[in-house]
Amino acid sequence: MSRPLNGAVGQVMTLEEYYADFERNFSVAGEFWKLERGQTFAEPGDDSWEAFDSGDWEGSMRLLRERRDDLVDYHRSVASAGTQTYRIRIVDTPITPYLQWELNLLKVRDETGGPIRVLSARDVEHLEDLGSLPDIYTMDDRVMYQAVYDANGVLESARRFDDKDLIRKCRTFIAELYISGEPISSFFRREIEHLPPAKPERPSIPRDYLESNNRPDPIRS
Repeated sequence: MSRPLNGAVGQVMTLEEYYADFERNFSVAGEFWKLERGQTFAEPGDDSWEAFDSGDWEGSMRLLRERRDDLVDYHRSVASAGTQTYRIRIVDTPITPYLQWELNLLKVRDETGGPIRVLSARDVEHLEDLGSLPDIYTMDDRVMYQAVYDANGVLESARRFDDKDLIRKCRTFIAELYISGEPISSFFRREIEHLPPAKPERPSIPRDYLESNNRPDPIRS
């Protein structure tokens, strides 16, 4: 296991259980800290990702632009509820096609009120001697989740952690990475803006992937 979790495995939750639990806890959280480490995922149910996955980069970017007003409203709602959100995105090179798409999405999220910073994988390699850093997120010191993905990179389940000492440790860990990270705006201008349209690195998954695998539609996180 990687260092933040220190061997803890948490409680496995189905997606239905996780989504309900996440929304219930997020609605009353004061601070939400998220660490993203994986470099390639699949996001069926997201119209922009599905356009990207089908090879329509221009359409994918258009759909992200059309999402801006919704994200403004969402972040205003989160802020008015008293929740502050912070996200640190670890970026390896060469940048995967998926990550190129996601960084475009995260740039919009940052511009609409959800602050995001980026950190090179080289800057965390000394922390990964026992394995890659986990994709985890904390809500105050009450609850923490770890995302679990299937072989196609689609969210399959989640693990929940309730140990307050562990959650505080991981929250501090994420916050320290965030402090040392670069604002996504400057990173994007330097590293992403000039790149040609990204092409999916794997064959498209079926459009009915969630339904055929008996999984619910995704939620915001």
